[in-house]
Amino acid sequence: MAIIITDECINCGACEPECPNTAIYEGADDWRYADGTSLTGNVVLPSGKEADADEAQEPISDEIYYIVPDKCTECKGFHDEPQCAAVCPVDCCVPDEDVVETEEELLGKQAFMHPEN
Repeated sequence: MAIIITDECINCGACEPECPNTAIYEGADDWRYADGTSLTGNVVLPSGKEADADEAQEPISDEIYYIVPDKCTECKGFHDEPQCAAVCPVDCCVPDEDVVETEEELLGKQAFMHPEN
């Protein structure tokens, strides 16, 4: 499952540089599938959704840091645990019960975004 940042977030920014998928953004910042990945141009995501990896997407939150679920792999393929949760001083990086994925799905997403690994 993806990780979410709860509204207890204090906007310290500790989580953002720790994400190997560049799935964490500051509130109100646009995001792109291409950010921190090998994705470019038109892509079909593992979910089947089509997207332009280079096109700016609307922020998920305007007030606090947020995690893009399509880019979050819980750090599978990179680390033993989600790095955002490991560094968060207020424990607001938690599993998103609404986005449940298997380890196989998470590793597939990681391989899709980073085929060179």
